This record gives sequence, structure tokens and C-alpha cells, in this order.
Amino acid sequence: MGKINKTLQNIIAGPDNGLDIRNIKYLPRWAVFLIDIGLVTISTVLTIFILLDLSPFQYTLLSYFDKAVLIVGTHIVFFYFFKTYSGIIRYSSNIDALKLLLATISSFIFLLTVNYITFFSIGEKIFLVGGLLINLWISFSLLFLFRLGVKQVYEYFKIIQKNESLIKTVILGIDENAISIAGALDIEHPKRFKIVGFLTQNSHKRLRILDKPVLQHNEQIHKEVTSLGAEAIIFSENTFSSEEKFKLVEECLEHNIAVYNAPLVSSWDDSQPIAQKVKTLQIEDLLEREPIQLEVQNKIDQLTNRTILVTGAAGSIGSEIVRQVAEYNPKKLVILDQAETPLHNLQLEIESKFPDLNFKVIVCDVGNQKRLELMFQNQDIDVVYHAAAYKHVPLMESNPHEAIFVNIHGTKNLADLAVKYQVGHFVMVSTDKAVNPSNVMGASKRAAEMYVQSLYHEQIKRKTSETKFITTRFGNVLGSNGSVVPLFKKQIEKGGPVTITHPDIIRYFMTIPEACQLVLEAGAMGNGGEIFVFDMGEPVKIMDLAIKMIKLAGYQPNKHIKVRITGLRPGEKLYEELLNDECKTLPTHHKKIMIGQEVVRDYEMVNEKIIKIINSANKLKNDKVVAKLKDLIPEFKSNNSSYERLDNIPELKRN
Repeated sequence: MGKINKTLQNIIAGPDNGLDIRNIKYLPRWAVFLIDIGLVTISTVLTIFILLDLSPFQYTLLSYFDKAVLIVGTHIVFFYFFKTYSGIIRYSSNIDALKLLLATISSFIFLLTVNYITFFSIGEKIFLVGGLLINLWISFSLLFLFRLGVKQVYEYFKIIQKNESLIKTVILGIDENAISIAGALDIEHPKRFKIVGFLTQNSHKRLRILDKPVLQHNEQIHKEVTSLGAEAIIFSENTFSSEEKFKLVEECLEHNIAVYNAPLVSSWDDSQPIAQKVKTLQIEDLLEREPIQLEVQNKIDQLTNRTILVTGAAGSIGSEIVRQVAEYNPKKLVILDQAETPLHNLQLEIESKFPDLNFKVIVCDVGNQKRLELMFQNQDIDVVYHAAAYKHVPLMESNPHEAIFVNIHGTKNLADLAVKYQVGHFVMVSTDKAVNPSNVMGASKRAAEMYVQSLYHEQIKRKTSETKFITTRFGNVLGSNGSVVPLFKKQIEKGGPVTITHPDIIRYFMTIPEACQLVLEAGAMGNGGEIFVFDMGEPVKIMDLAIKMIKLAGYQPNKHIKVRITGLRPGEKLYEELLNDECKTLPTHHKKIMIGQEVVRDYEMVNEKIIKIINSANKLKNDKVVAKLKDLIPEFKSNNSSYERLDNIPELKRN
């Protein structure tokens, strides 16, 4: 009993014991069902009293109690059939009213039918027809008024709320998705947004939606937002190009208008309140370009019913390659990485998302040649996607021998085994830092590029079994482990400061799915020996990126969140390149993908020098390792690094 009293108290009282009906989420279905039965019972009793008052004549085939049981029982059956109790009362709509009408009319028709069956069978009726009509009218009225009353009371308490700070917001768009979002946000409790109007690109004079004004927005969208008294805007449609969205958001941020993004209503679930699904716009939403349209059939031919190996499979790029390859129904997918926990997590994900996929998970360092050879012997691999690499510039600058073990020796191990075991395609994931490298990490990736290219041409020269070696180059990947965007997000969440190495530093960006699409496309279109380069659009100034991320989070740069310049890290460039000065480009069948024609070095020379580099790394002699890297890669000039002095030493003395 005490528990029931506590529940009732929560229904009618808020946290401060003030009257607030809004604190109840919704009545359970059984409660609505019982209330409806109670209302029909009241209707039946009222009908009996009305009939007794109007006429002394009554049919006596059944007692009043039996008549009431029959009427209520019939309504129970049709309530259950039409599920009149299934909706949330405060959100009742015309459909709910129609269900009530159908249930009560069906009950009337059924009782009327029973009435005449008994009349034609035994010559006496059970009910007065007028009584059934009165009961129909009273029942429907009570049921309808109950729902209408609950809805109006809830609306009243929603209107008079005083303690909730609402964000006055306009919604960009007037399509079905925009209207659904506005309606859902308007009726939700507790509320977060107060929708004050809509903006559209089209001209609609005196148009109102949900009793809110609709304005046409032009190039200066902030004026319309301000005219509606709003302080925020919600993007609800995907009709804008990336450039248009970027321009609109920049204008809003410049005028201190908060920007939010709402997903499609069709993708919503019930796991969280509606308002929580409307989130601040993320920088990834602005940096994304128009999706690239790639060939599908060539990747089907490349991957379906083939055995595919992905190295570095637990990393940001490798794991996405695994997900995309899995969509093409490979014969077998071999997933290899040395990182145990991320690899285990990926295994669980693949088991869940692709229950029918034949895959094998291998924990292995690509520097372990014997372990790799055993794998190649047992797996009959058709295609290799080589994404395993150390990529953090400052760490590799301090530990150059580790960059050699993984980025160079690991690549050499895999490439040599690919040739030995007649793998069809070997696709290597490289980086823009390999172009005119200024750090050990970039130089190690360039050395790996040089090796696989020279090995491919050596095969052609010797007319041996031909493995097609293909390289893909791209810049920074949004959301990848260690990239600048997640770092900035964490710094902003902690209240700053946001750290930038140099105010003029710029970078190219692409999304993880884009990068992996490029890798798969390169593997399918490549004939061997190519370096594929992706048109990454305009480079982004990191200072501007930080400022936008702070504003998108709702803060003012250098007021709420400080921006601190820390100085270039060892080996770091102000800008990255995708091609060096000697490299020419050729177009492909896709306008966003080019082939970079690098000068191919002699295999014997490259192989000999790489072996010397690996031997130096085994001795853990950092200076020797870097010196031999510079000998292999003449354009490798250290920047902001202790190895700069090696650039001033003659080549002969470096060796």
C-alpha cells in the first residue's frame, strides 16, 4: 500500500512536492485499459438511469446487472481488438480517436445484432435500441473526453513551466523530417528547445507550420534567426552540399548562433530522449566532402570468394577496411594485428555484425618473419591490405629503430612473402608524410613505398610470377587514433587549453570511410607499381579548425577556452604534400583519384640499403639508422629535430 501511495505522490508532485503532472512519463497500458472499462461501466449505469427516467417500459429477459456485464464485456473485447489502450494518452491523435469510435460502434453493432437474434429466436429483445444509442454516445464521449482532458492538462503544465531554461531555436527546413523533429521537441518533457520558427530556401508568404512562422533565408541567415528571437539553429535536412553547410555554419558561429544537427527521424530509437538526439554539430560534419562514387563491380571481382589478409586490422584504417571487405562476402578474411585488446574487440564486433563470415584472427607482429610465413603457407592468400604501421611522428622521432622494425622490415617481410606465395594484389597504405619527409616516420613509409615499387618492377624484369604492388597515399584521417580532432575534443571537454603546435600549420583531412574506399578502389583498379593519390580538397588551417570546434561546443575562444601555441614538435612540418617535385600525375577513370609517377629505384640498390638500415636498427643505434635512411632517401631533411645535424654531414661520412 505504501508503494502505491508513493507512486501516486510521484504522479501528482514534482521533486519540490509542487503540483506537476509532467513528472509521470506515461500510464501503463493495463491502467489505461482499466480506466476505459471503468468509463464504459459508468456509461452503462448512466444509460440505465436515463432509460428508467424516460420510460417505465423495459425488457426483462436479462436483469440490469446481466445487461451491464454483457455491455461492458463486449466493449472489453473490442477495446482489445482495436488496441485502444496502446497509445500514450498525452500524445493522443486523430488515429486514437478513430480507434475509440470504431471500438464503440463495433460494440453497438454487436449488441444490436444479439438483440435481434434473440427477438427472432424467442420473440423478445434484450435492450431498447434507443438505450444502445444513448450508451454509444455516452461511452464514446467519456472515453474521448478522458484523453482530451489528460492531453490538455499536460499541455497546461507544459506551458506554465518556469524552472526550465529553454533554447530558442529555429529549424532549417520544412520537409517531413523537419516538421517531425519540431513536433517531437515541442511535446517532450523535460524540454530543452523552444521552437520559434522554420527557415527555408523557398519563398512561402504567410506560411505557418505547427502555428510557427516560416521565413525564407538568404545568404545572411543570421538576420532571419535573429528576427525570430532565436539563439540557435537545428539542421534537419541533408539537401545542402558540404560547401553550403560550411558557409551557413561559419556565418552562424560568427554571430554567436549555436548550431545543432538532428538525425533523420526514421533512424531514431527509444534508447534516449528526443532532445538528446539533437546534438551540437561536429567538426566532422563540416570537413566531410561530397561522397565519392566508386565502381562496385570491380571490387566484387576483386574480393568476393577470395582470401583477404588485412594487417594492422585493429587500427582505425585497418578495422574499417575489415568492415568494408566483409560486405563483399570474401571466401576468408584473415585479420592480423599485434594489439591484443583492440583485436579482441574487433573480433566481437565482426562476430556480431557478420555472423556468416568466415574469418580468422591472428595476433602477430609484422616484424616476425617466421610467424608470417607460417600464415602464408596455411592461408592461400589472394589479396593483402597492408595497414600495419607506426604513425606517431614524435614517438618515431625518439624511437627510430621501432619505425624501421614495423614500417620497413614489416613491409619487406610481407612483400617478399606475397611474391613467394603468389599473392595477386598487395595494397599498401601510405601517408602524405612520405613525400619529401621531414621526420623518421615519414621517411620509413617512403622507404617502404620504394621497396614495394622496386620489387614489382624487379618481377617484371625477371619475368617471374607477378604480384601487383599498389600504394595509396592520403593525409590525416578524421577520428583516427591520435589524430588532432579527438585530441581537441578531449581538451575542450576538460575546459582547455586547446594546444596547437604552430598558428600557421595546415593539414589535409579525409574521413575513415573515404580513406578505406580509396584503398579498396586502388586494389581493384591498380595494375601494379602505382601510387594512388586522392584529391583531398583544400587543406585546413589547424588554428581555424580549433576555433570552429570551440565555437561549435558553445564556447568563445580565448574567453571560455584558451588556445595555446606549443611550438612545432620534432620532425613536424607546417604543411604536408601528396606529391614531390619530381613526381608527375596521371588521371584515372575517377576524377578524384590520380596516379603519382615516382621515379622507380633499382631493386638491388634499394634492397641492399634497406637491409643495412634494418641491421642498424637491430643494433639500436639511432644516429646510424637515421643516417642510412637519409642515404636511401636524399630528399629526407629533418625538421625541428636533433637529426638535422646529419643533413650537414657529407654522404660518405654518414655511412
